Amino acid sequence: MEFGVIQIIGGILMIISSVLLIIITMMQEQKQQDMSSALSGQSDNFFSKGNVSSSREQALARLTKLLTVVFFVVTVAVNVIPSIMSKVNAG
Repeated sequence: MEFGVIQIIGGILMIISSVLLIIITMMQEQKQQDMSSALSGQSDNFFSKGNVSSSREQALARLTKLLTVVFFVVTVAVNVIPSIMSKVNAG
């Protein structure tokens, strides 16, 4: 099995993004809620909206979402592009 340049670069990007996702996920605080607040949708952080840690958590959540999208797109690209290239070369 021969690996193309796209697959090698994609694999490296997937490893980097997955390691960063694990690290960033571990850096985030766990939100512990009891059963009643989970069912009613209440939140305990009404008074902490202007807090510095809140902005840090928002930045980490945003970065987690971005890395998740990057990981998904790279995974699809690594799997789809070689099959398209093989069809073009064969046809």
